[in-house]
Amino acid sequence: MNNISDSVIFPKGSKMPEPFNKYFTGQAYLEMLVSGDKEFNCPIGNVTFEPGCRNNWHKHPGGQILLVTGGRGWYQEEGKLARKLMAGDVVKIPANVKHWHGAAKDSWFVHLSIETNCQAGPARWLEPVTDDEYHNLD
Repeated sequence: MNNISDSVIFPKGSKMPEPFNKYFTGQAYLEMLVSGDKEFNCPIGNVTFEPGCRNNWHKHPGGQILLVTGGRGWYQEEGKLARKLMAGDVVKIPANVKHWHGAAKDSWFVHLSIETNCQAGPARWLEPVTDDEYHNLD
């Protein structure tokens, strides 16, 4: 997937807004599909990563589900090997598990981010994934 237009299901959205942009290395885009309002209490965002983009280590107090819709990327939990991700993969992340996710070096990457049990509170953003951690994947 050299170009994001090779696999577009939902709109790419706008560049990742502040204050979240500071938690990404590289450029990501966000299109919120479902807000986190009280009616649904389950925010769902379409997140698009340019090649090489990744987010910082972070935790979700209520957990998170990733539904991969395009490209190739990575997911890693603290203390475990990174997992390659492709369209059709589902990642279920339990509450308070430290993790990161992002694009492969040579591919766009798109996933739906579903915040589960969001009444538990917002994501807790941590340190960036280092270049050494990221560039040693393969």
